[in-house]
Parts: sequence; structure tokens; C-alpha cells
Amino acid sequence: MSGRAKLQTDGERPVLRLERRLKHAPEKVWHAITDPAELEHWFPAKVAVELRDGGAIRFTFPGEDSTTTGRVITADPPREFTFVWNDDTLRWLISPDGDGSLLEFTHTFGRGDPAIAKLAGGRTAAGWDVCLDALAARLAGQDFEQPQRWHERMASYVEEFGLDDGEVLADGTIRFRRDLGWKPLEELRPLLPGEPGWELVHDPREGTRVEFTEAAGADVPAQLARRHEQLDKLFAATHGVTLPDWPPERAEAVKKHYAEHPTQG
Repeated sequence: MSGRAKLQTDGERPVLRLERRLKHAPEKVWHAITDPAELEHWFPAKVAVELRDGGAIRFTFPGEDSTTTGRVITADPPREFTFVWNDDTLRWLISPDGDGSLLEFTHTFGRGDPAIAKLAGGRTAAGWDVCLDALAARLAGQDFEQPQRWHERMASYVEEFGLDDGEVLADGTIRFRRDLGWKPLEELRPLLPGEPGWELVHDPREGTRVEFTEAAGADVPAQLARRHEQLDKLFAATHGVTLPDWPPERAEAVKKHYAEHPTQG
């Protein structure tokens, strides 16, 4: 059984939370989330791990020779597996649930500026959704086919988490920031609107994002709605998807949203 990811905060740090109810004993789930041979079937990277508190854990992505390293915080079979990866903390908590198990997963973004780290919540939620679906299939002995429509999955979470909203800064500047994953800058530059205010930023830890700024005009809600539509189209274009213009009712709804819920940066 799958459920939508939730984006919350712990102190100032953004945290993703996902749950799966699985028709398998905790011991079987524990094996699937800790054994490197099992992880190859559903985890996004190849894993080598010293399965003990304080043990080393190493990750290698397909097609890459370099590895990234982390540290096991808790290895408590068959209940909790927590480790740090690139300053982020991933916690897997297994508890008995009837004749099966409840798997509770949290991903705490520990890296960099919390506001920037949070921008990746949409793609990260979509990615973990798919990973946990693949885990459930593996536990059930079923084949799993990777989804193709990643834009829809990510855009749905970006909207749900409010990561597509623009803001008005204290000096009156309008600003949008949108995560664009790990797309190379040279691939994205031709997609930018041909007008001032658009900037691409790449961070080795955060990936690539687009930022747009301009002075606020006379009708700020309408201005925010228009730029919001542009960002939606740009985000879709980075996935090879062409979005149509918003229908009038959508434009009015977003304009009303900004009028009623102004976001101050």
C-alpha cells in the first residue's frame, strides 16, 4: 500500500516522510533494506555497508566510478536502520503491523541552506515514491517497471508542497526559485525566456535551479501568476514536455491565491 510523501520540518531542516504497509514480517523487510544484494533491486545506488552503529556505508551510482561515503547511525535489527549520506539523514523504521509491517521512512535534508535544500523536495519525494514501490514489488516477488512520466510525478509534488510559489522580498523584488534536478547548464540555457531576470545556478550538492527576479509592478498578484506560468512551462520543458497556456480559470485561481496568500521572502 502506498501513500503520498509529506514535506515537513524538524527545527529549520526540511524532512520528507513516507510510509508503506507491507504484507511481510519485519525480519524480511529488514533484510530487503540492509542487504546490498537486495538493495540493488530498488535503491537508487549500489551500496556497500558495515552493518553496525558507526559503520561505513558507500554509494556508487550506475555508470559512475566514484563513490560517496556515509556513516551508519543506527543498525538495530529488525527495527531501525539510520545512516547519513551527503549530510542528509535517512531513517528506516520497521514496526509490526498485523500480519505484516509498517515501514516509516524519513529523509532529513541536512545540507546547506534549508530553503535551498527544500526546493529539491519535489524530485526527491517522487524518487523515493518509486523506490519504495520497487521495494514492495521486490518483497512480493514481482517485477517492477520504472515509470516514464517523471515530469508529472515531480510537478505534482512541487505544487502540493508549495515549491512553485513566488515571493515578494522585503525590498519589493519578486523572486521565484525552482529546482531543475541535475540537468547540465548548457542544456538548460536555450530554454530560458529571452528577457532579463532569469539566472541558472548550479551547486555540486544541490543540483541545478533557476532563479527569476524583477521589481514588483502595479498588480503584483497578476505579475506573480504570469511568472508562475512561465516557470511551470520551463520546468516541463526540461523534461521534454510542452505545456499549453493556462486556461483563464487557472490564471484567475493562481492570481487569487497570490492576492489572498502573499508570500514574503
